[in-house]
Amino acid sequence: MANVSFSESPSPAMDDIYNSRILEFAGNIQRSGKLADADASAEKHSKLCGSKVKVYLKMSGDVVGDFAHEVKACALGQASSSIMARHVIGATPAEIRQAREDMLAMLKDGGEGPSGRFEDMRFLKPVKDYKARHASTMLTFDAVVDCLDQVEALDAAVVADI
Repeated sequence: MANVSFSESPSPAMDDIYNSRILEFAGNIQRSGKLADADASAEKHSKLCGSKVKVYLKMSGDVVGDFAHEVKACALGQASSSIMARHVIGATPAEIRQAREDMLAMLKDGGEGPSGRFEDMRFLKPVKDYKARHASTMLTFDAVVDCLDQVEALDAAVVADI
């Protein structure tokens, strides 16, 4: 009988996207749960892998005052959401939108990734080589920007009524 050996670790390329920092972020998600007095909430879903993220956002003036999320995602979605939760409080809508654009550029166009408060997202740079993983990595950004759009639409409606 032939001796067959199976590798128990992922391929070297997969080791890049599931590196220790990404797994550390994924395993230590802060601000989990719901936010009862949220100004907006949004849920995003990756059809490809089944990952889901629902975020709750509370604004305080022109910055994010509070944040919570429910994450049912792969390690990459968890890591991205974890990094968002660590840095989103105090961020302006412009900072968040810029970080989202920088993430997309990093994944799709070889960009460096977000800087400033969202710089930890650069740990997700190896995901650029795995197109199928881009959507799950972007879920938290898409949901937070959706919340910002909701808040701005409400603000605009209030101003229009005045």
